[in-house]
Amino acid sequence: MHFLFRYIKQRWKVILVFFLCSTVFFVTFGLYHLPLEAVMYPTLLCGLIGIVFAVGDMNRVRRKHKYLQKIKELTAGLMEDLPAPDTIEEADYRTIVGLLCEEQTRLQTCQNARYTDMVDYYTVWAHQIKTPIASMRLQLQNEDSEFARRLTGDLQRIEQYVEMVLAFLRLDSVSSDYVIKEQDLDAVVKPVIKKFSTQFIYNKIKLCYEPLDTKVITDEKWLSFVVEQVLSNALKYTSDGSITIRMEDPKILCIRDTGIGIAAEDLPRIFEKGYTGGNGRRDKKASGIGLYLCKRICHNLGHTISAESSTGVGTTIRIGLSQRKLEIE
Repeated sequence: MHFLFRYIKQRWKVILVFFLCSTVFFVTFGLYHLPLEAVMYPTLLCGLIGIVFAVGDMNRVRRKHKYLQKIKELTAGLMEDLPAPDTIEEADYRTIVGLLCEEQTRLQTCQNARYTDMVDYYTVWAHQIKTPIASMRLQLQNEDSEFARRLTGDLQRIEQYVEMVLAFLRLDSVSSDYVIKEQDLDAVVKPVIKKFSTQFIYNKIKLCYEPLDTKVITDEKWLSFVVEQVLSNALKYTSDGSITIRMEDPKILCIRDTGIGIAAEDLPRIFEKGYTGGNGRRDKKASGIGLYLCKRICHNLGHTISAESSTGVGTTIRIGLSQRKLEIE
């Protein structure tokens, strides 16, 4: 019914002309006092022929409309097979659409090339900067002093920022090297804890680690990145107290700290890109990227991540690991 009203609205001029011509015939025959049947019969005959042609034209328009509705769901690159134009205006519109599609394809190609160049450049930069970081780390290993430990912590943060850059660049890449298989969760989490052992000792933070004894379907490297980001935030905002790592049912990795916590108004937005919240504004060093990357990576891995926090009490991050099932190819 909606299509019928739209069709009548589109053809209202033709319908109006038909009724105007019929009115002219009736008026003319009436002025000359001619028999009414002489104008009624041809008028009804023309109306019947017009209805037949209108039904045929409406079916043709309906078929074209359905075809265009299917094409509308395609991308611009696949919109080349448009129906043949029936009018001069349709031919002009088809030409315009073709030109716009060509322009969009050209711009998309240029944009993809620039993005690829940028990713390649920063990937090479990130790998190159790891060399002097590793060199400085080796030199500091020969010294056991407060200054050396402080520099080692700074180097670790620099290395973490470099890893964030690489993760950000690879996040939307079609060549992201996800290797999804069954992993021992303890084997994923323990190396991350060992990486932050110096900070635990230096900041005198107690680690409460309960053996996880769980196997999950995930990517070891990307899940390690998520755990590292969460643990780094816990250490950053916990000046004293403890950090607890344990499992909750069903297959939920729980990382809880006794830090400054997150304000209630900031909690719903901590996984947004670039959002730092009150703590980040006071810290002046937060980028608002770490938890955003964690959210995106968990989504790609089929996991979930959520936060629970109270100001002055601490924060609990839960990573749900039971969503993805191993598919045997």
